[in-house]
Parts: sequence; structure tokens; C-alpha cells
Amino acid sequence: MGLIEVNGIRVFAFHGCLAEEARIGGHYRVDVQVEGDFAHAEATDDLSVTVDYGRVTAIVKEQMAQRSALIEHVARRILDALKAEWNAPYHWRVRLVKERPPVQGDVDQAVYQVEG
Repeated sequence: MGLIEVNGIRVFAFHGCLAEEARIGGHYRVDVQVEGDFAHAEATDDLSVTVDYGRVTAIVKEQMAQRSALIEHVARRILDALKAEWNAPYHWRVRLVKERPPVQGDVDQAVYQVEG
């Protein structure tokens, strides 16, 4: 078993429940982990038999470009899109960080993590 991590994918997007978030947007970070059997990739040095970091990043950006009210919703969309791209018995984890959410108080980040 192996673990691939693509961490700190930075995206500017327009998610949130407030109307102003749809106008001004905000900064987000997404971390993706995938666990599975990567022995064939280890043995062959062949990108086509593993998870491509560039494609992971592209999928995250595609899904983050579609506005959602909740980070829970967009995180699930990212997870579903990753699983659809790689139809293999992998275990995925998506961690979505909303930096400086517009709430009462001084809050660094709001985080949601989904896996499957």
C-alpha cells in the first residue's frame, strides 16, 4: 500500500452563504490524499498506472470554479470527481480550507474533510 498526497492546492473562489462572498470571493487551500496499491507504478515508473498530480490539481480547480454555498458541498464534488477519474479501489481524502472566513471574531480558517 502507498499514500500519495497533493497538498496546498491554492484556489481563489466564490463559495459561501453570504451574498458578498459571491462578489468578493476568498482564498482556499485543498489537500488531497489517496491511499492504494501503487506497486505497479513503483515497479514500472509509468505515470499511466498511478494518480497524476497535475490531473488532481486540475480536477480540484474545476470543481472549485463552480460556486457552492457550503464548503461541505464543494469538497464532496471534488471527492466524487476524483473517484470518477480513477476508477480503482483507492481510498481518497479531501481536506478543504477556507482562509479567513467572514464570521464574527478573528478566525484563521474553517476546514471540512471528507473521505471515501
